[in-house]
Amino acid sequence: MSNVSETEQGPEAEPAAAQPEEPEPAATAGEPARGKRAAKSTRGAAAAGGKTGASSTKPVKDAKADATDDAETDQQADAKADTQGDAKADAQADPKADGKADVTAGSESGPAAGKDAEQQDGAKSDAQRVSLVKAGKGKDEPLWSFAPEPGPTPGRARRVATRVGTAVAEFLGHEWTMAAVGSVLLAALMTWPTLRDPATTIPQDTADPTLQAWQMSWGGHILTTNPSQLWNANAFFPDKYSYAFSDTLLGYAPAGMLGSGPVAALVRYNIMYVLIFALAFFGAYVLARQLGARPTGAVVAGAAFAYSPWRLGQAGHLHVLSIGGIALALAMLARGHGFSLRDGYRPDRRRWGWVLAGWLVAAWQISLGFGIGIPFVYALLLAVLATAVSWGYRHVRVWGVTRPFGWKLFFANLGGGAIFAAVGALMAYPYLQVLKDHPYARRSEELVGLFSPPLKGFFIAPPESWLWGDAYADARATLTWAPEMALLPGFFLYGLAFAGLFVSAWRLKHRIWMLVGVLGTVALAMGTHGPGKGEFGYLALYRALPGFDGIRTSGRLVVWTTLFMALLAAGAVSAFAERAVELFADRTQTDRTDRAGFLPRLATLIPVMLVLFEGAHKTPHPVVPPTPVAMSTLQGPLMVLPSHELFDMNVMLWSTDGFPKIVNGGSGFTPMDQQQLRLTMEQFPDVSTVALLRERGIRTVVVVRSQALGSAYERAIDAPIDGLGLTRTEQGDVVLYKVEDS
Repeated sequence: MSNVSETEQGPEAEPAAAQPEEPEPAATAGEPARGKRAAKSTRGAAAAGGKTGASSTKPVKDAKADATDDAETDQQADAKADTQGDAKADAQADPKADGKADVTAGSESGPAAGKDAEQQDGAKSDAQRVSLVKAGKGKDEPLWSFAPEPGPTPGRARRVATRVGTAVAEFLGHEWTMAAVGSVLLAALMTWPTLRDPATTIPQDTADPTLQAWQMSWGGHILTTNPSQLWNANAFFPDKYSYAFSDTLLGYAPAGMLGSGPVAALVRYNIMYVLIFALAFFGAYVLARQLGARPTGAVVAGAAFAYSPWRLGQAGHLHVLSIGGIALALAMLARGHGFSLRDGYRPDRRRWGWVLAGWLVAAWQISLGFGIGIPFVYALLLAVLATAVSWGYRHVRVWGVTRPFGWKLFFANLGGGAIFAAVGALMAYPYLQVLKDHPYARRSEELVGLFSPPLKGFFIAPPESWLWGDAYADARATLTWAPEMALLPGFFLYGLAFAGLFVSAWRLKHRIWMLVGVLGTVALAMGTHGPGKGEFGYLALYRALPGFDGIRTSGRLVVWTTLFMALLAAGAVSAFAERAVELFADRTQTDRTDRAGFLPRLATLIPVMLVLFEGAHKTPHPVVPPTPVAMSTLQGPLMVLPSHELFDMNVMLWSTDGFPKIVNGGSGFTPMDQQQLRLTMEQFPDVSTVALLRERGIRTVVVVRSQALGSAYERAIDAPIDGLGLTRTEQGDVVLYKVEDS
């Protein structure tokens, strides 16, 4: 047994003593392990040959010789190839060592040796192989025999295609891309059947929506033909700045550049109607995510902001529904400043590009209309002041705290804020001119009181709500102007927001501020029904802040109420989702932080489904009156009868085929000269009306027979025209009058 012990110890000690004094050449990482395996193989051979001291001596010497040969050979070639080649050479030169070579080769052909070979081959580069060839190594060398042929180098086109494919795959798989695509698909579903017959129908009614379809068309048309006449639209002839008689939707003008005519205007409107719901969802989603909500919580926020029941009652007001830019701009500004509710201010996450983009989106938002835009302007100013005061206090007064800001961020805010202010000023100028020419267009305090909703209005659903509309019919009857006073944000949203006050991913102080935001915006939205009959709320803003006197309906501030409640709900759902993840990690004994069990994940979807269920609609989609054939060939100025605010909006849509100047027009107010002409034209045709038409330069009168029947303009269908200087022709449903020169 003592001999066995000596034999086992010998191979481990002897090679170490036999190492050459000069340092070994560089070898691969697999060499030391190979040496040990060779020693162990020799030890095994010795054990097989006998257990005496004499029999163990020769294997030890052979192992020493092998180690020396390996060291010399490793200066020239790869470790694995040399070992196998040397084993064969030793077997031919020394028959006594044949058994040792066989054992060594056999030990290196096993799994461990295969793993070594893979590591060594992986460590060698094509450049190393080429250098060996250049050094004069022929194909007979062992390295060349065992080394794999280098693969072909991909061409430039293939490399570019690979990079592009990788970039596209990353883009399509990004969270924001999936959120954007999902927002559009959800909007198409939630607004159905808007896209079923987009060329003939329109949501809600044929009044305001047709006006807004004309607005988008006019903006696109005039910016590509004569931008200097942007504000002097073809409607309301001969009044100036007529494009500013109501919110313009100027930000949608790029869409108005695509196509022409009434059919294109309808298709464009219906597409934009769907997309504004998608943008509202996406904007609230990214805002909640930036502030720190989990994806499910952010989906709840997006659904609540985009599909709140009160928005169904505004289906005919595209400028009121266009609120997605508010949430998106806030999200970009927060991201650019490195701010979230979870982490606070993180200077390392500052990005000046996002800041500039946020200001540009904000500028685009106010270009859609001042009814929603003016409160947004003051909300941004308040946020800027609050942030500056908070940052300055912590930076200067709090001991040991430094909060860098950076010149890039400073100039991004300065430049972006300047663009925002410039757009606001350019938009305000024509409205100020309208007030100068038509001072009666200013919203009086009495008018504000007429449209101010009571507190109960925030618990009453509009008739377009599929879930609650019929149930609240009697309650709506008690409201003086239900279309602007049925302001239910959602009963399920109320519940989720209330839960978010107690269980939330947000800190307590943030929840308190959100609650203050909810209560404060409700008080302001109530107008003259607010605290002190509005004296301490909306009326104070109306009298003190420029622009508020141009807003007719205070109830539209419910936009901000909905946003604060959506964020509270997102905090509650995020907390529930995080708890589900923790339970899954505890149950599975893992440290997974991004996964929950099936049932908890399913449970987190319930709030999303409830909010969307409450946002289901039954909005009518009436057929728009077709454009008379004669309208496409007429030269302006002209007047269409009958003329009243609602029908004139249809006429404005018809005029998108060529945009002739028309007297007709409908807006937020009625110009006095237009109203006087409407009353006078009830007597058309007669001497006085024909004289008035000549005086104002109007040479064509179009009477739509189906609309004039039963109205004050019915006599214009077939009244005698002898001696009046008129010619009359009929084209289908149209009776066409031409005013001759006197």
